[in-house]
Amino acid sequence: MSRIGKLPVNLPAGVTVTVGSDNVVKVKGPLGELSQKVDSDITVTVEGTEVKLTRPTDLPRHRSLHGLYRALINNMVVGVSEGFTVKQELVGVGYRVEVKDQLLIFALGYSHDIHFMLPAEIKAEAAAVKKGQNPVLILKSCDKQLIGEVAAKIRSFRKPEPYKGKGIKFVGEQLRRKAGKSAGAK
Repeated sequence: MSRIGKLPVNLPAGVTVTVGSDNVVKVKGPLGELSQKVDSDITVTVEGTEVKLTRPTDLPRHRSLHGLYRALINNMVVGVSEGFTVKQELVGVGYRVEVKDQLLIFALGYSHDIHFMLPAEIKAEAAAVKKGQNPVLILKSCDKQLIGEVAAKIRSFRKPEPYKGKGIKFVGEQLRRKAGKSAGAK
């Protein structure tokens, strides 16, 4: 058995899971509703406050799908009950972000501002900037896959460079820094 796949997914209060036709799992909770199509070989059963997944054989394909779909369903349950948050820090002189409803406006040292429209499922806010601190963008959503894709897209606007660390990075991310020209010259 897969170490991940054999674990049941516990349902917190207020979260309901239904398995529809074509093996579509729908999870509904206080923060929203998500659905995921599960491979037809994996059997999903809801027993009381637990969701269990079983596989038919020990083929490598079935073993990998077993753990994958259990993790996806667990992420959906956590998402609709607690939600996910991603914090990104803008490091650089003059770097800033402005949030207008679902539109993000970035000033990242280019000759123009970058306008980025967020999907409806994601809420954004710019943390108040104190003197001497970098601006922080906070993204919140119930969909872990979507928030991860959006955060990666935002980071791609200005990836952190290895010498001074300027760019958009995740809060708490450790960057590999390089020594500059002066380190090797003697």
